[in-house]
Amino acid sequence: VILYGDLPKNKENVIYLSNHQCTVDWIIADMLAIRQNALGHVRYVLKDGLKWLPLYGWYFSQHGGVYVKRSAKFNEKEMREKLRAQMKAETPMYLVIFPEGTRYNPEIPKVIADSQSFAEKEGLAILKHVLTPRVKATHVAIDTIKDYLDAVYDVTVAYEGTVDHKGQRKLAPSMTEFLCKECPRVHIFIDRIELKDIPEEQMYMRRWLHERFEIKDKLLIEFYDAKDSKRRNKFPGKSVHSKLSLKKTLPSLLFLGGLTASMLLTESGRKLYVKTWIYGTLIGCLWVSIK
Repeated sequence: VILYGDLPKNKENVIYLSNHQCTVDWIIADMLAIRQNALGHVRYVLKDGLKWLPLYGWYFSQHGGVYVKRSAKFNEKEMREKLRAQMKAETPMYLVIFPEGTRYNPEIPKVIADSQSFAEKEGLAILKHVLTPRVKATHVAIDTIKDYLDAVYDVTVAYEGTVDHKGQRKLAPSMTEFLCKECPRVHIFIDRIELKDIPEEQMYMRRWLHERFEIKDKLLIEFYDAKDSKRRNKFPGKSVHSKLSLKKTLPSLLFLGGLTASMLLTESGRKLYVKTWIYGTLIGCLWVSIK
């Protein structure tokens, strides 16, 4: 894990804005949070369809996740109510938002072209390595909990090894590929932004958010397309090779490994494991739909 820019060491209530390429992006937020001893504070703004994920859909909902629908179906009131409830409960907040709304996938050029066409139509800068960001969820989140926040983290993520032999950007790693070390390094640029530097009105925040994504785009152009090959595969500026100590990784490894192994090595444990997934999923889906 290679870090650039700002990384506050203390726990903070923040909104985390990031570019979005693959499922590993969810884990990147955890990687940063654990370095601030704030791992349990991470909550996500997720697209509505993810609430049907087996077990996880229910877990994210119970852990402060906010499910949102796109475009005209976006329910602003519902999102505000959930965020206010968490403020009232004094819930620690590390709220992760991917403003692009969907993943940047170089293998689906139509999505990229449509995003660029929309930007051109709206008089916004055309972006190459990120999609045109949507402002609704970001505006509602910042506007609702601004008095509760310490800062906004603007995070840019690049996965090393995601360029083909022709020098063209390719698909970011899947979770399996990432865990199997097919992506040897992940580069993360963090910019800590004070709330006073963010415009409050949605129209102006939209312009501000697009400007932030222009900065991301320039960082990624440097990472992928720099003419000087020595400047590729890294962001500009100083970097830190960030490792975690054993005390932050070993206890959870032993606990989860021991729990899983003890269940899978016995017949009764295997039955319990399967039943948990089946019935837990059914009850979780019912719970989320009723809520």
